[in-house]
Amino acid sequence: MPAITVLPHPEYCPEGRTLQAPAGTTLCEALLDNGVEIEHACDQVCACTTCHVIVRKGFASLSEMEENEEDMLDRAWGLEADSRLSCQAILGQADVTVEIPKYSINHAKEHKA
Repeated sequence: MPAITVLPHPEYCPEGRTLQAPAGTTLCEALLDNGVEIEHACDQVCACTTCHVIVRKGFASLSEMEENEEDMLDRAWGLEADSRLSCQAILGQADVTVEIPKYSINHAKEHKA
């Protein structure tokens, strides 16, 4: 089971943490299932960029990026070469390290129940 290291983020994961999730799980699902409440305004259907993460380690082990994700990422704040939408990035067998950007383009956060 791969480990996901989440680098510290002032709102979502102030201390940073390491969690585990089964291969085949999206990064977004793994984060949410483990108490890291990353934004996901479109309910994980690749229609926004609020779940944008930067993969600092293990990028190649994630599922291949599809064209729709590439198009959406062009709108993300703080885009980097190793950026992914966490709702589309499916875990492989290797460990990954992710950074949640400081900002997103979500102007009105909605707290989901």
